[in-house]
Amino acid sequence: MLKKAHLALLLGSIVLARTTGAAQPAHEHGGTTITKAVAVLSPLKASGVRGVVTFEAVENGVRVVADLTGLLPGKHGFHIHEFGDCSADDGSSAGGHFNPAGMPHSMPSSDKRHAGDMGNIEAGADGKAHIDYVDAVMSLSGDHSIVGHAVIVHEKEDDMKTQPTGNAGARVACGVIGIAKGK
Repeated sequence: MLKKAHLALLLGSIVLARTTGAAQPAHEHGGTTITKAVAVLSPLKASGVRGVVTFEAVENGVRVVADLTGLLPGKHGFHIHEFGDCSADDGSSAGGHFNPAGMPHSMPSSDKRHAGDMGNIEAGADGKAHIDYVDAVMSLSGDHSIVGHAVIVHEKEDDMKTQPTGNAGARVACGVIGIAKGK
């Protein structure tokens, strides 16, 4: 049983954390640092697009590896959206692009862009697409943490300039980013 002094200290710490915004860091889950996350993408509106996207913390950012199937040949906008909600059949429940710093939409190599801007993923004639790169803006912790947000694949190519979406058309696949078992 806690002594009154210990109980008061514990309650005071909880109140302080709630009023100052101090809390367990976003990169920790149950005392463990998050090093890997995954999104399993499912088709929207019977598009047939499926896939898996993994995110792994590396020295210079987050390594993004995606393998998708069921796409039409060509480039498709590929973004992280603000909400981890794929319940709407058109993907609209995922909201807009994840943009915690209030930056303009741009290409993934730009310093001034949405944290969720991953550019395009290109499918071959077989409808399969693969991408593997390191993203220096997104993170698995802090304000740019992507954990709990959604990955969206679009029907058309992201033009990297039209604000705020890149004019990439309808959403064809969605998956929520969750914590994955690290190495």
